[in-house]
Amino acid sequence: MVLGYLEILRARHAARLLAGTLVGRLPNATAAIAILLFVRAEGGSYSLAGALAAVYGVANAVGQPVLGRLVDLRGQPRVQLPAAVLSGLAMALFAFAGIGSLPLAYAAVAAAGLFTPPLEGGLRALWPSVLRKESQVHTAYAMDAVAQEVMFTVGPLLVTLCVSLWSAQAALLVLNAVGVLGALSVVVSPPSRAWRSAPREAHWLGALRSAGLLALLAALLFVGMALGSITVASVPYADEHGGDVVYGWLMAALGFGALVGGTVYGARQWAGEPARRLTVLVALLVVCYLPLLLMPGAAAMVALTVLAGVFLAPTIACAFVLVDRHAPRGTVTEAFSWLVTTFTVGHSVGTGVAGPVVEAGGALWGFAVPGVAGGLSLLVLIATARVLAAPGQGAVVAAGSENDPNRALEPRFSSGDRA
Repeated sequence: MVLGYLEILRARHAARLLAGTLVGRLPNATAAIAILLFVRAEGGSYSLAGALAAVYGVANAVGQPVLGRLVDLRGQPRVQLPAAVLSGLAMALFAFAGIGSLPLAYAAVAAAGLFTPPLEGGLRALWPSVLRKESQVHTAYAMDAVAQEVMFTVGPLLVTLCVSLWSAQAALLVLNAVGVLGALSVVVSPPSRAWRSAPREAHWLGALRSAGLLALLAALLFVGMALGSITVASVPYADEHGGDVVYGWLMAALGFGALVGGTVYGARQWAGEPARRLTVLVALLVVCYLPLLLMPGAAAMVALTVLAGVFLAPTIACAFVLVDRHAPRGTVTEAFSWLVTTFTVGHSVGTGVAGPVVEAGGALWGFAVPGVAGGLSLLVLIATARVLAAPGQGAVVAAGSENDPNRALEPRFSSGDRA
């Protein structure tokens, strides 16, 4: 397991790109938590906090595919760094202005979300040029998902640490400043500066003309919704069992569970159909959400939250393979950005829905939302199984495209559905 990951990290520029992307995405990964804690520190309600987090997420969802398409057309440095700076400045405006003027608060978080750079999609577009081998690219996808869970584990703790040592305002400022530095590290690297997207077929739908990609995005929307609802439902639970420290541990536990699951999943090559495997992973994800309804004491709840996260990273890593299979030629960054967008929209919808649900029925009702959302994701995957299993018929992938590091002529990886 360790040797497989070390082989990836020893590749030239790989460790730098992974670390820079993770640091650059830190503001986006912690935005919902930071906004929730900041609004509460300012005296705002759960509904207002959820609404602001949802606005950030929706704006982020709009911006990611647009910026991703610009990256495919113009290259990474010209888009990523200016976007990171603008996003950081907008969040700084929100931190200083607070919620005294709601129109300004909504505008600031919307701008911060809109200009969030598509670093995640950009990294996945770079892996084939950095690693070359298909098996290494698949392992990198899993390692990427695992590394993100490290960030999701550490991120909540960093937010709560900043809040404890300084303030919720300082947490917003520090995390966004660090995020700009991470983006800078990525865009000045040789692979980022040299990368160019393959020629693309002119089409106003871009990556969305792929039926397989649309089916996958529909399923991941509900997975994101489940995760977002846990973020909100955990706040009132933590208030009754120890406060911000417990909340930070719950969020870290969710990320830690995904880290463990993703690490094990990425340690081997999986034979068989990725679409079928994704259905199984989502079903297991739903099963692990249900024990959260028990709401035991803080220590036991942290353990249940770890369990709830175990199949998250494997689900995302498997989805990466399917995105790569179904992305039309010349749209790889945009396609991965659509996945980020859809997950973010789902997360935002989850926070927006869970806020009123929690106020109406407490944390118990809030923890029921993830199970419902996960069940809907499973239904989507079952209904679209044939489309997802098809070898990307709607995609236009040719030899030598950035989607296929082995230069396979078929619109799929050449090893026969090994992820």
